[in-house]
Amino acid sequence: MFTGLVADVGVVERIVPWQGGARLTLRPARLPVDELVLGESIACSGACLTVVERGGGLVSFDAVPETLSRTTVGSWRPGTKVNLERALAVGERLGGHLVQGHVDAVGEVLRRVPEGQGARLAISLPASIAPLVAEKGSIAVDGVSLTVATAARDRFELALIPETLVRTTLGQAAAGTKVNLEADVLARHVARLRAFEGLGAGDLARWGYAAEEKP
Repeated sequence: MFTGLVADVGVVERIVPWQGGARLTLRPARLPVDELVLGESIACSGACLTVVERGGGLVSFDAVPETLSRTTVGSWRPGTKVNLERALAVGERLGGHLVQGHVDAVGEVLRRVPEGQGARLAISLPASIAPLVAEKGSIAVDGVSLTVATAARDRFELALIPETLVRTTLGQAAAGTKVNLEADVLARHVARLRAFEGLGAGDLARWGYAAEEKP
């Protein structure tokens, strides 16, 4: 579990393909590589990946075909900059919102407009998660916890402060940039529950649940 508060920006050093997947090696700028534990989870631009090697200022992760095809990880190349966040420890401040590192969809930056010292981004909203994104709700974009400024059926907008532009990869996002999107986990579960509204005894029986017998 993460908070969407990016701790560092790393750079992809090398990518080694294997059996449809890939081993990704990154060089963090500030993250204490020697303190990382093999098997711990790191949010890499919003995708939860597991540390498989570390040392010499480098950290490596394995990405399976599912990750490569469903996130922007599949488009990374040496030199790609990546937002990094270690998993939330019990007792730490929850400064952003609860982020799982499970990417729901990939969006595309449609427009970037300067707004004071910050910027306003318009991002495409895939139909699969459109019902989960609401104005003033939370969304993780490339692992960054952000508040939705406006939301339409096919796009949403973000108002980014200078701090976000300086400390994350969103400072370089321009029209055409692909970004990982993760909807708020509460919205995801509410939508799933609503999908099962109106089920009858026959539906329950098909799933192995016996109807309660009345005395």
